[in-house]
Amino acid sequence: MSLNTDKYQVLASFLEEFRSDATNTQLDGNQLRQRLASLKQLFVQQIVPLTEADSREQSYRTEMSKQLRLLEIDVMFFQGARQVSTAQARLQTISDRLTTLIRYCDAILRREEMGEQ
Repeated sequence: MSLNTDKYQVLASFLEEFRSDATNTQLDGNQLRQRLASLKQLFVQQIVPLTEADSREQSYRTEMSKQLRLLEIDVMFFQGARQVSTAQARLQTISDRLTTLIRYCDAILRREEMGEQ
């Protein structure tokens, strides 16, 4: 499962970088949308096709897919924010959603490290 592990590690690294950039460098709406498109592309091309998933890993992937769709909505809401306080709240929501995705990756990686099936 090392190939799967590598793919989840790449995804987790991308998520960490995305979260850091979103909260520390205050990306604008277009930058967030571009980063989200790259994240979705990575997920669809690298994670979705993995076939060696057990039922728990598949459940995590399903939840990750749901969180990505919700993240897309969060980014749209951020772009529509007219007040600074609203934009900040939306950025926090985006950060929280990315943290959730990172935790899913970490849970899968821990299971693989322990050799659980």
